[in-house]
Amino acid sequence: MSVEGKIKNKYDMRPHNENIESYVIDDARGMHMRPMPEMIIPTAAPEKKKLTNRTSEMKRTRRDRREMEEVMFNLFERQSNWTLRLLIQETDQPEQFLKDLLRDLCIYNNKGSNQGTYELKPEYKKATQE
Repeated sequence: MSVEGKIKNKYDMRPHNENIESYVIDDARGMHMRPMPEMIIPTAAPEKKKLTNRTSEMKRTRRDRREMEEVMFNLFERQSNWTLRLLIQETDQPEQFLKDLLRDLCIYNNKGSNQGTYELKPEYKKATQE
């Protein structure tokens, strides 16, 4: 017999007296080894539950891609560099949809003073300036 899994909680037990024979389990089905529901204390952090509830309440719907491109160009006319969080707040669009759009339209700055921000690709900057 083998058991596989992850250990979440561990406890050690010792017999109350020296008569170890009284602790032998005759029932081989393991019914005596299962914890009773009232013995299990939930250990999940309540913060995680709050985050999942918040994201489900704030479902965003996608706009048309061409319409979103126009919105993005207008935003980048106002300001040259944007973080992903600010763009999500401004456009109220799903994060993955914005990431896909940004991958096509923008360059992500890994280094420098604008680290962690997006800016338009050079070919789009020229088009918006003209």
